[in-house]
Amino acid sequence: MFLSESSDHRSRSLPPDREVDGQSHAQRPSYYPGLAGKVVVCTGAAAGIGLAMARAFARHEAHLVLLDVNPDTLSAAQASLRQQYRNIDVDAICVSVMDSEAVERAFQAIDARYGRVDVLLNNAGISMNRPTLTLAPDDWRRAVDINLNGLFYCCQQAAQRMTRDGSGVILNTASMYGIVAAPERAAYCASKAAVVALSKSLALEWAPHGVRVNAICPGYIRTDLVNDLVARGALDADVLAAHTPMRRLGTPEEIAEAALFLASDGAAFVTGHAYVADGGWTANGYL
Repeated sequence: MFLSESSDHRSRSLPPDREVDGQSHAQRPSYYPGLAGKVVVCTGAAAGIGLAMARAFARHEAHLVLLDVNPDTLSAAQASLRQQYRNIDVDAICVSVMDSEAVERAFQAIDARYGRVDVLLNNAGISMNRPTLTLAPDDWRRAVDINLNGLFYCCQQAAQRMTRDGSGVILNTASMYGIVAAPERAAYCASKAAVVALSKSLALEWAPHGVRVNAICPGYIRTDLVNDLVARGALDADVLAAHTPMRRLGTPEEIAEAALFLASDGAAFVTGHAYVADGGWTANGYL
């Protein structure tokens, strides 16, 4: 477990005319001033959608706690964010979300550092494509342990702080395959559908305490993993794009933009929602 040295992180705001990364607010994709100074915990933060979300919140001057199981890529992500965004705190904790005790220790470290959690971005997860008739029990358990159980452990720990403080936002990355299904993805579809249902249940339970919970359901996104699968011929990007009404795959940055909105005051009345960002895939009943 490793955390950076402390700096004053409790009362910063971003002047409305300030430039960040050489761009004015009007030139950047979005700007939500209420996110400045928030303490944002992001799991699966070392790559893909998680890293894109971390960058998006860093751009808004939120303080970041990055959680990931891979120490090398986590350290690289932390170093990159610290180099690019020098006016925020960027801490990192190497942890497997499957280990409930390790997750609890991570949040205790966050308590000692910040004293609160304002936003939780649950991105840790795995994809799995196996014929169901030969799906090994260990593979099934691994998908459920990471995609659902680990996400639940983080929700529970974050919400213990948020309900105490009377505010907070939890965003759980599910999938469009939590809404519709695909063959040979039983473990993935089941675990992601469970994330959607869990998010709705938690939203109902914690809404009276000022905590909002939503699921984000991405379609096919051009992450490094997807690009690698395309390069190896395991996925056909042209076929996927042809089935998507917008005729392209999404980008991690587009999913991060959805997270920014859902975490912002602009979504203050949005909770218990499965926010689908799939280029129209799930709406397409005409093949």
